Amino acid sequence: MHGRLQTAGEIVDIDCRVDWVWSLLAEGAGGGLVGAPVDGPPSTMRLLVEADRRAFDDRRAVVLTRGARLAGTAVIFDDACASGFSVHVQPVGDQLLVTARYHPEAKARAAAMLLRSRFHLIVRSVLIHYPALWWAGVHGRAPLHVSAFASSAGAVLLAGPGGVGKSTLVAAELAAGSIATSDNLAVSDGTEVFGVAEPIRSCAGTGRRVAYGRREAAWPAERALSVRPQLIGVVQLREVSAASCEPILPDRASRSLLTGTFMAGELRRYWAFGATLAAGTGLGPAQPAVETVARQLAASLPCYLLTLARTTSGSAKAVGSAPAPRMSELLTAELDGDPR
Repeated sequence: MHGRLQTAGEIVDIDCRVDWVWSLLAEGAGGGLVGAPVDGPPSTMRLLVEADRRAFDDRRAVVLTRGARLAGTAVIFDDACASGFSVHVQPVGDQLLVTARYHPEAKARAAAMLLRSRFHLIVRSVLIHYPALWWAGVHGRAPLHVSAFASSAGAVLLAGPGGVGKSTLVAAELAAGSIATSDNLAVSDGTEVFGVAEPIRSCAGTGRRVAYGRREAAWPAERALSVRPQLIGVVQLREVSAASCEPILPDRASRSLLTGTFMAGELRRYWAFGATLAAGTGLGPAQPAVETVARQLAASLPCYLLTLARTTSGSAKAVGSAPAPRMSELLTAELDGDPR
């Protein structure tokens, strides 16, 4: 089974020879996995999932760290992020080559059976999301835990920790005809934001159950590959009667971008994964330039604090119903340059 996915600013060609793994990857792409084109731009990353269930055995390999070996210019993860997959990662010129085999130990097999949703999320991450995030870092982009959309009023980057309502806001914008590049994860070079291809997660979803009572759903329309935000909205939940918007200093916005990214559970396993690749290959930053990118975005864009009303359940009130308006409506004056 072959397909192509554009994620984190990278073009990923996939050759998967295991049916159930292909199903997981297709589901995890949120509708973004398409047939490999006959022509078009060359891929920047290639993923091969082999049917062979043996571990990678390279006699040249030396210990890089616990669970990872270095074989020439390739890094071999023996059990990547406790997924049960052995993953061989090798930069070759302008491409990143990722080869994976399912080679679980008994503990990993048991976890896969008992914690199926967790297993599915980890598999998507180690096979596509994490390698693409790292390769994007080699190309000058840093990971961010943000949402980003573009409405008729303009493009907005939403910052803030998990659970404050960013996905709810994006879902409302999509329902109203806006386009988005990310619901949850993205990368940025400080100017443009490139979304990570994954499903939308919200309480209104109908797909796979994930944490905090949410479900996954495919994107209702074609996902934008990237957006150039015109302002930053830092989202918070408070006990207020109506949503509000007020300007804030760039330092507060950049701190929210930074802390929200490092607090994100979706990236908890990524930092060690990326650092291991940086140590083994000598490519990319030893530490992703999250702070540099966050400061660059905040310094170059107007920054606002978006306060949403908390419901009795602790979540943001449904956007579009009183008293909380859609974010694009709340930010129209700011996007239009109205000093009000």
